[in-house]
Amino acid sequence: MSEIDRAMITQAMILAAGKGTRLRPLTLDTPKPLVEVGGQPLIVWHIKALQAAGITDITINASWLADKLMDTLGDGSQYGVKLHWSVENDEPLETAGGIFRALQTGKLRDEPFILVNSDVWTTYDFAQLRDYKLGADQRAHLLLIDNPEHNNGGDFAINNGLASEQPIGDADKYTFAGISVMSPRLVDGLVSGQPAALAPLLKQAMIKFQITAEIISDNWIDVGTPERLAQVNEFIKSNGVDHHQGA
Repeated sequence: MSEIDRAMITQAMILAAGKGTRLRPLTLDTPKPLVEVGGQPLIVWHIKALQAAGITDITINASWLADKLMDTLGDGSQYGVKLHWSVENDEPLETAGGIFRALQTGKLRDEPFILVNSDVWTTYDFAQLRDYKLGADQRAHLLLIDNPEHNNGGDFAINNGLASEQPIGDADKYTFAGISVMSPRLVDGLVSGQPAALAPLLKQAMIKFQITAEIISDNWIDVGTPERLAQVNEFIKSNGVDHHQGA
């Protein structure tokens, strides 16, 4: 596959195939991306924020209760975007496997894209990534945040702009925000139909100095448990975040 050289990123992928087991019973009959946060489905915050940033070509992978997710969001026209659906089997292909399938089936174009986990809520402005240009050998650019209580140990460190699994010296580790600019080259070599996680691929690429990162200070919550769902709802209520404009 050949990567198209573009001055501006024009597409995004939202990872939305998980079962949301930690949010049960809410997710027994509702896909986790459709769980309401601040008066609208969590995934709609991302769709609106991407649209506001000028990213209107959005791929969503779906597995658990996929029909309900697709019926609710449709083709995206109600949000001013074009949604491309990459439907997986009853058992999701995990993060990297889902990306690979979307590329294989043409639901995601063979060029850099913004990648967003559907189960995080943030006020980050995606327009800051729209003009990001990956280098020829660069596989991804990650957004990191200060570690929340539920991930005190962090995920990755940064040294001179490069991400690494282990810190150098006394450097701190930070939490991956679930937002990145991704090159399709990161998932080259995966096997069609086989589940594959993203983290091992990122770590392999870090060894080759192919992953960069930056730390952001925007509001961010991983909406993975009922407690954190209540936390983000309280934050939105207390701070008057307008759900009509997205995050």
